[in-house]
Amino acid sequence: MKIPTNWTFQNKDVADGFENHVREQLPWYDLATFTVAQIARHYIPENGTVLDLGASTGNIGRAIEQTLHDRSADLIAIERSKEMCDLYQGAGTLHCANLQSFDFPKFNVAIGFLTLMFLPVDERKLVLEQLLSKAKSGGAIILFDRMEAATGYAATALWRLTLSGKVKAGAPAQEIIEKELSLAGVQRPIARHEYPADAIEIFRFGDFAGWLIEVK
Repeated sequence: MKIPTNWTFQNKDVADGFENHVREQLPWYDLATFTVAQIARHYIPENGTVLDLGASTGNIGRAIEQTLHDRSADLIAIERSKEMCDLYQGAGTLHCANLQSFDFPKFNVAIGFLTLMFLPVDERKLVLEQLLSKAKSGGAIILFDRMEAATGYAATALWRLTLSGKVKAGAPAQEIIEKELSLAGVQRPIARHEYPADAIEIFRFGDFAGWLIEVK
């Protein structure tokens, strides 16, 4: 897949190569997907509603499809990129729309899988506020994102862990560099304070982490 100079999902080449590319660049992708599906099962009720924020080609929808079916739950998938929407193969109803302007319904579970880090800081703050206001009691918001780097020598160790994972997964060194440079100004890691103080970390690989926000 040709890496664009400025990373975008609104690119046919990126969309066509996404499934293979993401597993090379993020070798823990399938394990993290499994983690989301298992955690989500604990919060999806009968006749519930689930939001997939930044649905890409349907990865999360496919992962929780059986739970949705067994519990007669609805999935609302939201994806901005038309190129990705055209390739969507997942459960539920797909809306090709921006998260920032989407009118979220009341829901039980919302999943943002590698999504908020691609929104400007002020806009993702508003999106998260909207989600918290629409979440039903007993539900959950599950977020996976790249986090701001640690400090000191730990930051070096974690960055090298990330690089080692990519190399082990078969990503070419040149592509790793091109991808990282293309993300400048497009992907901005999340600061811990952007999530609620009571968010629980449920997954970690280098700078990437998964978080669970329970709705009381």
